[in-house]
Amino acid sequence: MSSDKSNKPEDQDVETTGHSWDGIQEYNNPLPRWWLWTFYATIVWGVIYTILFPAWPLVSGATAGVLGWSTRENVAQEIAAVRDANADMRQGIVDTELAALEGDPDLHGFAVNAGAAVFRNNCSQCHGSGAAGATGYPNLLDDAWLWGGTIEEIAYTVRHGIRNEDDPDARYSQMPAFGDILAEEEIETLVTHVQGLSDGGDPLSGPGGELFANNCAACHGEDARGMQDLGAPNLTDAIWLYGSDDAAIHQSISEGPFGVMPAWGERLGEAEVRAVAAYVHQLGGGEAPEESVDAPQ
Repeated sequence: MSSDKSNKPEDQDVETTGHSWDGIQEYNNPLPRWWLWTFYATIVWGVIYTILFPAWPLVSGATAGVLGWSTRENVAQEIAAVRDANADMRQGIVDTELAALEGDPDLHGFAVNAGAAVFRNNCSQCHGSGAAGATGYPNLLDDAWLWGGTIEEIAYTVRHGIRNEDDPDARYSQMPAFGDILAEEEIETLVTHVQGLSDGGDPLSGPGGELFANNCAACHGEDARGMQDLGAPNLTDAIWLYGSDDAAIHQSISEGPFGVMPAWGERLGEAEVRAVAAYVHQLGGGEAPEESVDAPQ
């Protein structure tokens, strides 16, 4: 970069800044007046905006602004307005027997749509956005229910959760860690035996039959079809919550899985619990309602 002693070339009327780069000179043209005034106006507007609206961050918030405008308050007001508009339908969900919801198409439709929103906000993180589950998290689209699949039983599970320490009415069971009870050879025999059950194998016969009868049948049943009273899964289907390969089954038998589900009753409220139960029940695997189910069977 070089500096010229004269800022005005002999053959031009416009002065330059006095600098040149590779022979290219920069003209010292004034900015258009309209552009300058627009620029000044944006500065003035920016100052006014920071005075009228929330703008400057503070330690635990931000300046409120002279107008007191708040997007959070506006959203809260809109949510409150929607809740007020739906108050009768929400109360209807609470007042109607769960088994009778499907008899009222309008109320059932509202419950399912509301439950879908509750599910996406609170349940999809574990069960997946499509409710297909994942390893350790049950698929809610099939008809395999550890604790029962009637709408009442689903609502109870949602309300109180499973094996959590927050709700004394949570569903509870615990599979023993057979790694502390059985020898390694016996566990390996059980792994092979359990894998064969989903292919039609006899639970009480074969090399692992006696081991199954003595250690597993008390919870899973002599037919290995599970017991919903205890949350014990059916071992004769092809549904594997923790995996079906040798390593996964070996780990389940040795360590005893202990899945925990939070209690959502106080977090959501009764209307939301019932709504999400209605949503889950109609996904495809819900069982027919029973006459009265309000506690673990």
